[in-house]
Amino acid sequence: MKKIFTLSVIFITVFLSSCVKDSHYGTNENYWLSKDRGEVVYSDTYCSYYVVETINGYTIIRTYSGYKPSDGNVIYGDFNYRSTREFYNGTSGFVFTGTVTDYWLSYTEAQDALDYYCPLAGKCQKRVFSKSSFSK
Repeated sequence: MKKIFTLSVIFITVFLSSCVKDSHYGTNENYWLSKDRGEVVYSDTYCSYYVVETINGYTIIRTYSGYKPSDGNVIYGDFNYRSTREFYNGTSGFVFTGTVTDYWLSYTEAQDALDYYCPLAGKCQKRVFSKSSFSK
């Protein structure tokens, strides 16, 4: 009986330890290049939010785990719904996590949303986003 129990425990342990699901795709560039492409058009060191311009408009993303891409960085991922997820920085070549808070915004809507999340000291100031390859 002890032998059957011991073998059963060993079998179950080996079976369960071999069933590990990879929760992220790492730097598998082919996977990431098949996702939506966006370019960071606004990133500020004092604000935990940054703005990404995509083909569908502007997306506001909140930093997660302290990393925030810089202006001009090209990132890949899914920008079309609110959620915390992984993105790939094609400029630097690594995966990071962020939370999409707003998406499919116009230029003015993105400015207003960013002003809501990170108000500027002077009320008369407006943020100016850099030009991306999506700008016409």
